[in-house]
Amino acid sequence: MNSSVVAPDLSDLQSGTVTLIDSRPAPQRLPSPLVLKNQLPLDLRLCAQVAAHRQSVRAILNGEDSRLLVIVGPCSLHDSESALEYAARLANLAFEVSDQMLVVMRAYVEKPRTTVGWKGLAYDPNLDGSDDMAAGLTLSRHLMREMIRLGLPIATELLQPMAAGYFDDLLSWVAIGARTTESQIHRETASGLHMPVGFKNGTDGGVCVACDAIRSAAHAHRHFGMDPHGHPSIIETRGNPDTHIVLRGGHNGPNHDDTSIARVNASLNQQRIAARIMVDCSHANSGKDPLRQPQVFNDVLRQRLAGNRSLIGMMLESHLFAGCQPLSESLRYGVSITDGCLGWDDTESLLRAAVHKLRYR
Repeated sequence: MNSSVVAPDLSDLQSGTVTLIDSRPAPQRLPSPLVLKNQLPLDLRLCAQVAAHRQSVRAILNGEDSRLLVIVGPCSLHDSESALEYAARLANLAFEVSDQMLVVMRAYVEKPRTTVGWKGLAYDPNLDGSDDMAAGLTLSRHLMREMIRLGLPIATELLQPMAAGYFDDLLSWVAIGARTTESQIHRETASGLHMPVGFKNGTDGGVCVACDAIRSAAHAHRHFGMDPHGHPSIIETRGNPDTHIVLRGGHNGPNHDDTSIARVNASLNQQRIAARIMVDCSHANSGKDPLRQPQVFNDVLRQRLAGNRSLIGMMLESHLFAGCQPLSESLRYGVSITDGCLGWDDTESLLRAAVHKLRYR
């Protein structure tokens, strides 16, 4: 049966003003990325520092730097004072171990939610559901800039592509999470970033989606996006060659053991993807027990010391104090309000012991 669509005759429309009835709340405008960057700029010295840190990460990925890349810090930032205290401690430790490790601080201000929950500092900086995102973006950028001033390279997970433009000049490394690695939008965003990007394996533990993401991000794209002035735009990217896989385990358990690493290496080689693997010591790899992260870390370190050069780094969730706490009106200082973390003392001991093994292997 044939069917056709008849275009409306515009001459039949009456002239005059058409009132659209919309009961939704009026949208609240945010500052454009350019406005926020001008309010909280990076000076030339810090710009050069970020560029040097990015190049150091690239050198590790490309096998030109033999140091271990360690992404470490709170599961998420929620309190300025504790975040900066942690950063100051980490900056001192990072300098002491810099001959064997490149330490990058987690500065995560967006959190993916399986259903609902606190979405991160960029969304709800007051921790009360008021969702003052303008204040959240400002506070997030301020904290990141202060961490850079301490000499630290910083990392974050980019969850909302629109938010990337507010922080992209500050970051030395970026994660694309397990829930979004399969997303075309995130792959396109990664293809235009000027820093290395790690794609996590899927929540099922499979690495195929991460491999596909790496290949997609390496290509040039044209996609819908937002320019620095906040205008909807056609974004053209050149492709990002500085990507790699991050193993975080899956529904069937960990994937950091020798057999799993060998399997991932074979998959990468088969698809002609550079074999550079980071292991997330948290999530399914630790059975969601933050205190088991050192076991995972040491197992991966053992494999690296045994000669597996594809293992370029590890990721740890760590805060001033161990564990986590529910969001409430009386929060304990320095304790995560999202995933449980390793405490500072155990983190420091773990990294110092690892550096000793690396120095005297």
